[in-house]
Amino acid sequence: MRRRDFIKVIAGLAAARPLAARAQRPAMPVIGFIRDGSARSEARWVDGFQKGLGETGYVEGKNVTVEYHWLEGKYDRLPELLADLVRRQVAVIATFSTLATQVAKAATVTIPIVFFVGTDPVELGLVDSFAKPGGNVTGINLLTAEVVAKRLRLLHDLLPNATRIAVLVDPNNATMTEAAVQDVQKAAPTMGLQTQIINATTVGEINEVFAAFERERPDALFVVPDPFLASRRVQLATLTARDRIPATYPVRDYVEVGGLMSYGPDFTDMFRQVGVYAGSILKGAKPAELPVLQSNKFELVINLTTANALGLTIPSGVMAIADELIE
Repeated sequence: MRRRDFIKVIAGLAAARPLAARAQRPAMPVIGFIRDGSARSEARWVDGFQKGLGETGYVEGKNVTVEYHWLEGKYDRLPELLADLVRRQVAVIATFSTLATQVAKAATVTIPIVFFVGTDPVELGLVDSFAKPGGNVTGINLLTAEVVAKRLRLLHDLLPNATRIAVLVDPNNATMTEAAVQDVQKAAPTMGLQTQIINATTVGEINEVFAAFERERPDALFVVPDPFLASRRVQLATLTARDRIPATYPVRDYVEVGGLMSYGPDFTDMFRQVGVYAGSILKGAKPAELPVLQSNKFELVINLTTANALGLTIPSGVMAIADELIE
């Protein structure tokens, strides 16, 4: 063999070896991440999920791939989306709503599912029990009834003379809305509060709601947890300020843009916990043996600038238990 030809052969083998090594390298596991809202409005919560993965040794893009699927209110996409994830046999499916979790559970009995839901997962038939979920599903549960009652109590403490409460919901998010409305209607009478359910599914309908308030003004507004409404938090804060309507919200994001008050779970931490469970499953843990966790970090946030603009004096008892006061 000529020296020149020999060098070509050696060079070819050297070039082929890294390609062969790469071909033999196992593909990174894929997590299918399904959330109702939008990436732009929930970036901080995604950071929490990634932090949870990191606590178990997984870094997105390095040793795990996360496919983000944002529904943005288009719930009819769920069956096709889940069918695709199941067909491709992703390693874990992470769901962040009751409806997405129910569709995922119906789609597969083998791929692990980690959820974040606001209603009792046992009653929904997602798990056998909190301690021993069984099957391929586990996750984090938010006890909405207790949170709703506490939010109404805080609102009542702030506005002791209020009686008429408008409850803003997104009827497109049927499962979450139904549970929230039931919780509100159960808790409100115990405090002497009357509730009126108000529907809004678009930007225009939110404007129409506030136009109607000019004719029949509520004493306060109660906004239920919902990705669409969360995406319109600036609009809601602006309209409530314009019309001088005190409002309570489910998460601090509303208060940070001018809303009056929020009480609810630390969503960033709950997303982190889903990330921890997803990472644990990638390392070999079985969903059936991971107990369903209940949220235990809640926060009360008050915007003092907004309170002053509304002419409200925050009671000392409420001030004392606030986790953060925004000025």
